[in-house]
Amino acid sequence: MQKYIYEYATWPQFYWKEREISALFGEVRNLQGRLFAQLNMLGFTSKEQASLATMTLDVLKTSEIEGEHLAYEQVRSSIAKRLGINIGGYLPVQRNVDGVVEMMLDAAQNYQNPLTHERLFAWHAALFPTGYSGMLKIDVGCYRTGEMQIVSGALGKERVHYMAVPAVNVKAEMDTFLAWLNADQGLDPVIKSALANFWFIIIHPFDDGNGRIARAISDLLLARADNTPDRFYSMSSQIMIERKHYYAMLQKVQHSKGDITEWMHWFLMCLKNALLSSQASLEMVLKKHEFWKIHEYTEMNERQRKMLNKLLEHFDGKLTSSKWAKITKCSADTALRDIKDLMDKGILRQEHGGGRSTNYERVPF
Repeated sequence: MQKYIYEYATWPQFYWKEREISALFGEVRNLQGRLFAQLNMLGFTSKEQASLATMTLDVLKTSEIEGEHLAYEQVRSSIAKRLGINIGGYLPVQRNVDGVVEMMLDAAQNYQNPLTHERLFAWHAALFPTGYSGMLKIDVGCYRTGEMQIVSGALGKERVHYMAVPAVNVKAEMDTFLAWLNADQGLDPVIKSALANFWFIIIHPFDDGNGRIARAISDLLLARADNTPDRFYSMSSQIMIERKHYYAMLQKVQHSKGDITEWMHWFLMCLKNALLSSQASLEMVLKKHEFWKIHEYTEMNERQRKMLNKLLEHFDGKLTSSKWAKITKCSADTALRDIKDLMDKGILRQEHGGGRSTNYERVPF
């Protein structure tokens, strides 16, 4: 039977082949620099909106990796409220949504603060405000006291994918991990982020939520690498895309004697892809910035501004007058007047093809 990495006498001594990751690491650092150079061209409000969009995506995807689907508008509203970003009113938000947001924001906003047992317990309690994970009662705000196996398959035909560090050793393992994380070994924070994610997952210190907390720790260290609390790229979003490879890589490297080169290479490649995909998000923000610059003096009411921002950011399905009325909480007649006014101003137009209802779209600029 294969040993797990923590069962070798050398644990927790990790090493990797520098020559196999150095070129990729250089690319990642170069992309980070280029991204922040682009962002410096934006004004404060546009930067704020870009960070809000990225943080929203990060929270949605870190939960989606674990099979939990949160409501986009609730996540966005929760983040905006906590950061004091004006989005034209905040929505009521479920406790579990607020909890994930609190954890992710604490990691990013307070990235310079040490990571402690108590801070991790607070993150865990925020993730499970009811003390339940689904229908299962779990220990919340403390390390697990039972053994942890990751299994799949029907009852009686289970396949064990991983057996975590014994519960009796968890506190000592976390003491070692946190002492390392809070000390300065001269490691670049990007490299440290990759190692911390893997190390934490191997310990698996909580009954549930280990993956989300591991990614929050990664984000904290990436914020240190960027030296800013503002997030403009989402590792969780990219991990979601590469989820199968993510789990396959963890399963493979968990049996290593300490060589985690393959994991480091995978993490850096994933980060590189996250940085590349963030350029598309940034283009959306730049487009929005350009739109409002063009229409700086165009007369519009608050309903029209709200709906145009939705069309420029994230809008599900087709725009109809009934959707307009529902979202802006106005009558059908008022919604139609708002739309006709924007059509007269050359901002909206009627979609061709239509169907039963009339659909509208934004005129490209």
